Amino acid sequence: MNQFEEQAEIVRQEQLTPEIFRLSLKAPEIASQARPGQFVMVQTASCYDPLLRRPLSIHQTIGNELVQLLYKVVGKGTRMLAALTPGQRLKLTGPLGHGFDFSDQQALCLVGGGMGIAPLYFLAKEILRTANPPKCVVLLGARTAAEFGPLPRDFMDIGVTQTHLATDDGSLGHQGFVAELLLQHLAPGNQWSVCTCGPHPMMKAVVKACRQQEWQCQVSLETMMACGISACLGCAIPRADLSGPYLHVCKDGPVFNANEVAWL
Repeated sequence: MNQFEEQAEIVRQEQLTPEIFRLSLKAPEIASQARPGQFVMVQTASCYDPLLRRPLSIHQTIGNELVQLLYKVVGKGTRMLAALTPGQRLKLTGPLGHGFDFSDQQALCLVGGGMGIAPLYFLAKEILRTANPPKCVVLLGARTAAEFGPLPRDFMDIGVTQTHLATDDGSLGHQGFVAELLLQHLAPGNQWSVCTCGPHPMMKAVVKACRQQEWQCQVSLETMMACGISACLGCAIPRADLSGPYLHVCKDGPVFNANEVAWL
C-alpha cells in the first residue's frame, strides 16, 4: 500500500456550522491512491505545539488532485486548523489504514453519526461510480438539525435516492438514534451489507441490529492515535474473543468486520 508525505496547499476552507469545517487541500499523490475509509495524519502547526498530528478520515477526493477533510473544532489543534487560509500549507501523511470493501454487494446501507458521516460521503460516491451500482441507502444522525449543515443535501446531490435522518431533539427527521432507522427502512429479508462510522454506542447498536438480522457489517473505528503507523501502539483495541495480541486501529483498521472486535 503506497503512502506519501506531502506539503499540501490549502485550496479552500469552508465553515459549514459554528464548529464544523471542510478543508480542501492539493495533495495529488494521496488523492490518487486514497480509498473510502482511509485517513491521513495532519500536522496542524509548523512548530512542536501541539506535538502530535491529528488523524482525520478522508471526506472525499476530487479529480486525483484534491483531498477534502471534514473536521470539528474540539481543541487546540483543530482550532489552529480552522484558522488557516487558502495558500498556506500543511504536512499530510497518507493514505493510511484499510478502507471499506464494497465489492460484490447487492444492497448497501451506510450509517453515520456525528463526524462519522465524513468518510461515508467518500464511500457513497465510489459506490455510485461503479458500473452497476448496488442499491444504496444512507442513514445519518446528529444531535440537532443544525449539526448536519449541508451534508444531507450533499448525499442527495451525488445521486443517493434514499437518505434518512435522525436527530436527538427531533428538529429534523426521526427523533431518536440513527440506529433505530435500520429496521424502519431496510427490508429484513434482503441481504444487506452495512457500513457504519460514528460514536461507539451508536455503532454498537448498529452491530447488534445487524447480528439479529444476519446482515454483514463493517465498522470504521475512531480512537486516540499518535503516529498512524502502529509505532506508538496507542490505538490498541481488544479482539472479539479477548485473546491477544490486540488489534491496532491505524494498521489493522480503521475499518474492520464488526465480528473481529470486542463490543464492550
